[in-house]
Amino acid sequence: MRCLVVRMPAQPLTAPVEALDVFAALLADAEAGATDEFYSRMSEATCQLAQMRRVLIFVYDEERREVVAVGAHAIDLELFSEASVTADSAAIAFRALSEDRVVEVSGGFEDELPAEFLPLVEDGTLTCTPMSAGGRWYGVILADRPPDAGPLTAGQRHTLWSLGKVAALAVSARRATRAQDNAVELSGRIDLARDVHEAVIQRLFGVSLALSGDGPLAPEVRARCREELQAALGELRAALQRPLARRARATSTTLHREVARLRRAHRDVAIDCVGGDDVEVPADLEPLAQSVLREAVRNALKHAEPTAVSVALSVSDGTFVLEIGNDGVPPRPTRRATSGMGLRLAAFEALEQGGVVEFGPAGDGAWRVRLAVPLEVG
Repeated sequence: MRCLVVRMPAQPLTAPVEALDVFAALLADAEAGATDEFYSRMSEATCQLAQMRRVLIFVYDEERREVVAVGAHAIDLELFSEASVTADSAAIAFRALSEDRVVEVSGGFEDELPAEFLPLVEDGTLTCTPMSAGGRWYGVILADRPPDAGPLTAGQRHTLWSLGKVAALAVSARRATRAQDNAVELSGRIDLARDVHEAVIQRLFGVSLALSGDGPLAPEVRARCREELQAALGELRAALQRPLARRARATSTTLHREVARLRRAHRDVAIDCVGGDDVEVPADLEPLAQSVLREAVRNALKHAEPTAVSVALSVSDGTFVLEIGNDGVPPRPTRRATSGMGLRLAAFEALEQGGVVEFGPAGDGAWRVRLAVPLEVG
């Protein structure tokens, strides 16, 4: 069992009963899995308990490997769906996390936030609450306070600090749950490999022995081989109907927006959609397609020196196809491993939906990843 250790500040606890009730409700939500609605309720509680005007919550997404906006109150969260926030671009966030305290700023916002945030903070006080625990940084709560509200009181500052710890607990609980799910899925894949070996491989081994002998096969041997092959195919088909890997997590973005995000994140590489701008990705395939896209780009940056990454979408003969290509692949004698575990797991995910993921060389210095999934015809 993991223990979350929280360092309490020196001042005594002065949070009102109202705050304790809010904390209890939020902790209950955290134990339930910390859904996306949790962060919006956290934002609303921040406004309610500390007299804030607007609130935004940013959390580090381990799968996308970037900080994303996950909750808001009194402001449209969609405005920040493509915002780029880092410790370098948001100085106020770095100070809040590194010093584990609520930071207040009443001016000079251009030195504290990325440029796209500045029109939203024209007056009043900007506060940043760290979401951290046990030495780990999970995210921040950004809030602005109207000018007539004055500076934060000691009680409000402590309440905000405590809300940050509740939010950190929620993120930690979600990651722990995901790690446990991954362990269960790994155990299932090991069981699948064992069953395939014990049932299918053993049958096929027996058939290979029968076929390796000299001379013609007796009718009864040929019939037995046919029965064994049919049984092996049946057992293999039954085994492959099990879940082979984790399902990609639900996503709040789209593949086209993910291409745009990757383009902004890697400005030294030309990441462009070269076909299928008008192709709509089926909702049930969005998580898988985005996972394949991210892994393909990640592998290209890790194992090659690409100058361009092309993304193409198409629907042909009832099949959705996503192709990602890149240049800059080193010659074979010096080439390192060219496919990571991420793409292999994505291939298992595709199998669960009746599709396939292929990857390999595509000419001199080029590499291609292809996802193909048949669409259901209703």
